[in-house]
Amino acid sequence: MRFSYQIGMCESSHYLPLAQAAEAAGYDGLTIPDSICYPQEASSKYPYNKDGSREFLESVPFLESLIATAAMAAVTSKIRFATFVYKLAVRQAAVVAKQVQSIQELSGNRFDFGVGISPWEEDFAVCDVPWEKRGLRLDEQIAIIRGLETGEFFGYEGKIHNMPAIKMCPAPSAPTPILVGGHAEPALRRAAVVGDGWMCAGADMQQLEGYIRRLHELRDEHGTSDRPFRIFTTGQDAFTAEGIARLESIGVTDVVIGFRNVYEMEPDKPLDEKIAMLNWYAGEFINR
Repeated sequence: MRFSYQIGMCESSHYLPLAQAAEAAGYDGLTIPDSICYPQEASSKYPYNKDGSREFLESVPFLESLIATAAMAAVTSKIRFATFVYKLAVRQAAVVAKQVQSIQELSGNRFDFGVGISPWEEDFAVCDVPWEKRGLRLDEQIAIIRGLETGEFFGYEGKIHNMPAIKMCPAPSAPTPILVGGHAEPALRRAAVVGDGWMCAGADMQQLEGYIRRLHELRDEHGTSDRPFRIFTTGQDAFTAEGIARLESIGVTDVVIGFRNVYEMEPDKPLDEKIAMLNWYAGEFINR
């Protein structure tokens, strides 16, 4: 089992010391959430809490996740980073590819790219990107990001994107792992077919087992079951040795540890308190 500490939705001054503290404590990775803005008026429902509301996010601070990753990578040397997850479908693929490649170059290939489709139609409107065919858009963007990492000329002609052949330099010395987020059938299929892993934003043990079972079925169906594959989930069940063992037994490879329920509008804690909590967890579960 690998353990990541969730950083984000907190004071900007907390990012760098938390990254350094997590690395020193023995965490394998850090995960960073992504959000662009909070719309004044919205019709979309948030799919990852009980009632679909999103008022809990209105005044929560969000640093841009790739910029935050680059800053934290600059003050650490071993720990890995993963977006959990980056709303790729509302961005420009080539620009994001350049950002990701730059992070890999500066961090020594310590970045895992968690991607997904924003559940908020307003994100697409703000970024002037069509809501329609968003799944196809994301599929093509993943192909473009992978193609541009080769260091060779790469062009793309799809149903959404048409990009002339270009090359980017410096290309990363190793491919960027792409982890796909989302609980719907198309997201699970995308993870199984083109992903290096899947990210679960929250599920009870029974639901998680069902998702993982379906992922295995899809990987067998599409001939990708022999490829290394990581499964991330939030760590509400990882606060006992028995819970961690259960997660491992159903195929979870990475748990994301946090100590704050943002969905319930729980206020952020002081920095020293957060460092003490992440150190406590590392002593109880990681370093044993």
